Amino acid sequence: MLGLRRAAAALLPLRAGASAAAMSTLLVSQPRYAWLRELGLQEENPGVYNGRWGGRGQVVTTYCPANNEPIASVRQASLEDYEETVKKAKEAWKVWADIPAPKRGEIVRQIGDALRQKIKVLGSLVSLEMGKIFVEGVGEVQEYVDVCDYAVGLSRMIGGPILPSERPGHALIEQWNPVGLVGIITAFNFPVAVYGWNSAIAMICGNACLWKGAPTTSLISVAVTKIIAKVLEDNKVPGAICSLVCGGADIGTAMARDERMDLLSFTGSTKVGKQVALMVQERFGRSLLELGGNNAIIVFEDADLNLVIPSALFAAVGTAGQRCTTARRLFLHESIHDEVVTKLAKAYAQVRIGDPWDSDTLYGPLHTKEAVKMFLDAVEQAKQQGGSVVCGGKVINRPGNYVEPTIVTGLPHNAPIVHTETFAPILYVLKFKEEEEVFAWNNEVKQGLSSSIFTKDLGRIFRWLGPKGSDCGIVNVNIPTSGAEIGGAFGGEKHTGGGRESGSDSWKLYMRRST
Repeated sequence: MLGLRRAAAALLPLRAGASAAAMSTLLVSQPRYAWLRELGLQEENPGVYNGRWGGRGQVVTTYCPANNEPIASVRQASLEDYEETVKKAKEAWKVWADIPAPKRGEIVRQIGDALRQKIKVLGSLVSLEMGKIFVEGVGEVQEYVDVCDYAVGLSRMIGGPILPSERPGHALIEQWNPVGLVGIITAFNFPVAVYGWNSAIAMICGNACLWKGAPTTSLISVAVTKIIAKVLEDNKVPGAICSLVCGGADIGTAMARDERMDLLSFTGSTKVGKQVALMVQERFGRSLLELGGNNAIIVFEDADLNLVIPSALFAAVGTAGQRCTTARRLFLHESIHDEVVTKLAKAYAQVRIGDPWDSDTLYGPLHTKEAVKMFLDAVEQAKQQGGSVVCGGKVINRPGNYVEPTIVTGLPHNAPIVHTETFAPILYVLKFKEEEEVFAWNNEVKQGLSSSIFTKDLGRIFRWLGPKGSDCGIVNVNIPTSGAEIGGAFGGEKHTGGGRESGSDSWKLYMRRST
């Protein structure tokens, strides 16, 4: 099964679409949410785009995590829709691959500009359907805009070297060509940005894209695709260059097994990512995996606590603990452990909890009811394994999927729950004595996404960045684990999947090399 999510919750069946009699209860029908119409959203929305809008699959209703009220419904893709869309995307690629790379970059630039014009209303939809706070929703759209800008420049720079040939009168050339059709499967927690990282770079490389977003954020997938589709149509190029198939595990499985999918980029859990990788490898296909993270912050005795407290708070509590780069482990030198825990607990108590679209809210809901259950199960396991809940640990008594941001102390570094990535705002605070042991503890979990240390010791910083330091794909110093710049390659090692997206030379993953 190829459910699209960071947490297991998104694999669970969604409630069926609302009947016509119930349409008036949908948020999209209420005056307060009239702004959804600006994104072209209606009570029931087609979830397939391949140059034309359609969809013959199940009708699925998406819900607002802040109150569990139905927003609108999307008619998902059937397997017949998928087959038709792949064919159209492959045909569209033949047109797109012939367009010069800088011209492709110009069209991607226009997509970025179109997103800019809708950035606040699209950010509001991210808050409404995913549940992250408004400033994060807008920031996520901004990431897509930024990577479009980056891709425009890249469209004039990609290429291979001319190498010295050992044969007289010969040239040795490295030629890079697009792979063809890139399948992009994204998760609920970054329903805009991750597609942007992939599609903007894939497009300037000369690829067509086929997107399947998370079922629980289908409205965002539809709204983003409507913006892109208009740009493509205005430029008189096939809309199927950026195709959309909303759907569940059947569509995801079809993509993984489809030999016409020249690259499959999958963002989701390590468990599902492993299934994807095996299916793609079975056909000798190419995959780009962005999976889980069990990220640690290490704080040494010489650290500036004025940096540590807000950084740890933001990394652990931001997006209600539902980032792949969320800090889940906080290693504190034994000499400062108690002081930091006290200060951090006070900071947690000041976090403003509320509706994600309110400007003064810092912390919103979990994405689904199932995520709330996972949170409670993890807290209970932490207690059973010897942990003490310093603050939080409970469900908040209000509508929606709200839980208290939680700090747990007293567990050993290798406790089973500490080594488990729970997609929720639970921070395990652990004591250490020596640099060597804590570097090893950072690396002992199966995932290798993000990591950070706080110290003023330059020697230690370079050891941390070196071969015996962090084994993660993202290695930070004196900043949180969460957040990344689009100019760098984003991704991680080990069970995080080894994929790289966005900046640096990530573009090479979307191309094939001929010598």
